[in-house]
Amino acid sequence: MRIGIIGAENSHTAAIATLINVKKKLKGCSVDYVWGETPEFAAHAAKDGHISHIVKTPKEMLGKVDAVIVDHRHAKYHLKAVWPFVEAGIPTFVDKPFCYRACEGKEFLKLAKKKGVPVTSFSALIHQRAFERFRERLSGLGSVVSASTYGPADLKSQWGGIFFYGIHQVEMALYAFGFDVKAVIVTKSGRNATAQLVYPTGLIVSMAFVKEGAPGFGIGAVGAKGALYTPVAMDKDPYLTGVKTFVDMFRTGKQPLTHEQLLKPVQVLEALEKSVATGRVGPVEK
Repeated sequence: MRIGIIGAENSHTAAIATLINVKKKLKGCSVDYVWGETPEFAAHAAKDGHISHIVKTPKEMLGKVDAVIVDHRHAKYHLKAVWPFVEAGIPTFVDKPFCYRACEGKEFLKLAKKKGVPVTSFSALIHQRAFERFRERLSGLGSVVSASTYGPADLKSQWGGIFFYGIHQVEMALYAFGFDVKAVIVTKSGRNATAQLVYPTGLIVSMAFVKEGAPGFGIGAVGAKGALYTPVAMDKDPYLTGVKTFVDMFRTGKQPLTHEQLLKPVQVLEALEKSVATGRVGPVEK
C-alpha cells in the first residue's frame, strides 16, 4: 500500500512516516509521497521519515497512491486538499481537527458517502493507553455527576484559535462522556479560559484551556460511587495506535467512526469559538 501525505509543517508527518518507513511498525505499507507547505518543510519530513518522493502539488500524487493523509496545522486547509482524492475513490485520514467549519464537513462527507470512500479523523490523544484505562474505569463510578479536563490551548492561535489545541480536550470529553452536548460557554481570563459543556442529562464537563504551563493533558470524573482522575500520559509510541487504526481502515474500508462522530467535535469547537467572542452560552449544532 502506497501512502501519500499532504502537509509537512506539522511534526505528525515525519512521526507517521517514521513509524511506517523507519521503524517498520506496520507491514505491507509505505509512505512514498509528501507535499509540504514549503520546500524546506517537505525536505525535512522526507529526510526524517525516509519518504522517497516530494511532489510540487498534492494532485501529483493522484494515480500514484492507494491512500492519503492530510496534516495541516490549520484545519481550514484539510478538506479542500483531499477533496480530489475522495472524488478519485482514495481512502483518506484527516488529521485533527477534521475541518474548520461543520457545513464544509457535511458536504465533504456527502461526497465520501456517494463515492463509497472511507474517511476518518481523530486526535492521537484518545488512543493513548492512559485515556483508554480511564474510560474502562468510568463504569465503576456509577452515574457521572461532574467531570473535567485540562490541557494547553491558545485562544488566539494563528492556526484556528481554540480549534488548534482545543480539539484534544473536546475529543476526550466526547469519547468519555458522550457526544450529545447541547450547549457551551467559555469564560476568559487573559489568554487562559475555562469552558463548560452542558449535556441534556444535567452533566457539565469543565475544560481548562491553559496558554502556558499546563503539564500535558488530564481528565477526571465524579460519580455516585466515587471519583477518578488521571493525567493522560503519552504512550512510548504515541502515534502508533492511531496509525494502526487508520491504516486498518485503508485496508478494509471499514470506518472506525461514524460521520456524525467526525462532525460533532467540529460543531462543539464552533460553538466554543462563538462563546469566546460573545461570552455567552451558545447551542451546539445538531
